[in-house]
Amino acid sequence: MSWKSRGGLESTPKNVFPRNLTLFLCFGCFCAGMLFTDRMWTVPEAKDMSWSRDKKLNLISDGCDPNIKDVKGDSKNILGEVSKSHNAIQTLDKTISNLEMELAAARAVQDSLLSGSPISEDLKVPELTKKRKYLMVVGINTAFSSRKRRDSIRATWMQQGDKRKKLEEEKGIIVRFVIGHSATSGGILDRAIEAEDRKHGDFMRLQHVEGYLELSAKTKTYFTTAVQLWDADFYVKVDDDVHVNLATLGATLARHRAKPRVYIGCMKSGPVLAQKGVRYHEPEYWKFGEQGNKYFRHATGQLYAISKDLATYISINQHVLHKYANEDVSLGAWFLGLDVEHIDDRRLCCGTPPDCEWKAQAGNICVASFDWSCSGICNSADRIKEVHRRCGEGENTLWNAAF
Repeated sequence: MSWKSRGGLESTPKNVFPRNLTLFLCFGCFCAGMLFTDRMWTVPEAKDMSWSRDKKLNLISDGCDPNIKDVKGDSKNILGEVSKSHNAIQTLDKTISNLEMELAAARAVQDSLLSGSPISEDLKVPELTKKRKYLMVVGINTAFSSRKRRDSIRATWMQQGDKRKKLEEEKGIIVRFVIGHSATSGGILDRAIEAEDRKHGDFMRLQHVEGYLELSAKTKTYFTTAVQLWDADFYVKVDDDVHVNLATLGATLARHRAKPRVYIGCMKSGPVLAQKGVRYHEPEYWKFGEQGNKYFRHATGQLYAISKDLATYISINQHVLHKYANEDVSLGAWFLGLDVEHIDDRRLCCGTPPDCEWKAQAGNICVASFDWSCSGICNSADRIKEVHRRCGEGENTLWNAAF
């Protein structure tokens, strides 16, 4: 590189350091920097790793690994979080069930308005029913011709008047006779039921036309109506020729309160009857396989109970649930595809004396008693008082019960 002086002559400046020396110094500084950096970071890190590894091995050999303690502590924390999550899920499920019930009630009101049917007073003011949570609603399936049976039940295990109201308020137990309407709306049969209801006030009237071949439809309508009227843990269906011990029934159901979807009864699996003209004939027998097959397990129709979630499910899906000839088969079919716990409790189907009497003497009081040969108590209007006297739990048992 050349430089020009002011006079125009070129002159060569003197280098302070020779070029080779400069390059050598730069290279030396670079190597020194790399060496210094390596000693500051790499070497101590290796030493720390070695020391940590040796210390960890010594602690493990002495049984004092701090990570093990942390794992135990973390496990407790994890279990606590899982428990909180489980409780939150249960609360969410309960909230969803309540919302579904309210939606079903709103749909029922809408259907009544669209069809021009009268709306029940209980449906007009659903906010009143939300103030009280009941243990169970017991619906006694009855017919127009069963006045004597109803009176025999009123005289035995069903509380009347102020005692019935007290039972609802103190024990959370609702008991009603369940009946629809006659084919001729407002006819003599309906007027007779209305007069009986004015006297006793213990009926649940359904938007349903009564008929023996319509029991599956009636069962569906009963659960739909009951879950709209009362917020209960369980909904029970019982025939009007069966003796029931209410305190024992309440205690039996209360043990399953924490389970969301339970179906409780005496489970059976009877034959599918393909022959026409016989009792319990199943017109759709071909759906159950070859002739001679049996039904799936389901609760016998004299008495069974379902939890609130299942009653709500029926209420919401009532229009698409298929009805078979036998109502107990229909109910079991509705739950086949669901995550439902079937509980087989033989105390719900004891025989009449001496069977239920022997069991009561042994301290195993029956929930329900009837005769299998009659699908209920034979000649129940006359015999149920005897059954109540010999197999009843006693009125004090009911009032002293805590559910």
